[in-house]
Amino acid sequence: MTQEELQSYILQKYPGFKLEPLAHDLTFLVPAEQYIPFCTFLKEDPSMAFQNVMSLTATDYLDYMQVVVHINSYSQKHRIAIKVTLDRENPKISTITHLWPGANWHERETYDLYGVLFDKHPDLRRILLADDWEGYPMRKGYTHWNLTPMPDDVTEVMKDYPTVPNPLG
Repeated sequence: MTQEELQSYILQKYPGFKLEPLAHDLTFLVPAEQYIPFCTFLKEDPSMAFQNVMSLTATDYLDYMQVVVHINSYSQKHRIAIKVTLDRENPKISTITHLWPGANWHERETYDLYGVLFDKHPDLRRILLADDWEGYPMRKGYTHWNLTPMPDDVTEVMKDYPTVPNPLG
């Protein structure tokens, strides 16, 4: 199946989904409430047969967050990405470990570093940082008591990040 055929097939099943322009992989912008049904379709439909979570992480845009998942199908030889926009103050989404057990560590790492809560995850706890660690170090604006800027660094942290429109409104 070509990229165009793959895109067409998926959009026939989910006609309201938008695509991320200029992305390397075919990338679908999925509403949070459609995340699990969409992932189930991708796993169980024989034409899709997505068998592997290659990566799962988050991105902090200051106004909102996105969970980004890359999956592939060995048998069908295609791959796609899924982006789900979340509220930054309460970034919560359902786990996909029941579909792809390999997502377990990816979700734990995303929780540990970004603070995204994966509802119904079988073992959501820190994986890289100490249990008593405060905060989420990959979030923009994160500060920790023992992190100090370099002496010649006078850049305001927030000025380095481009303004990106918030898809939540």
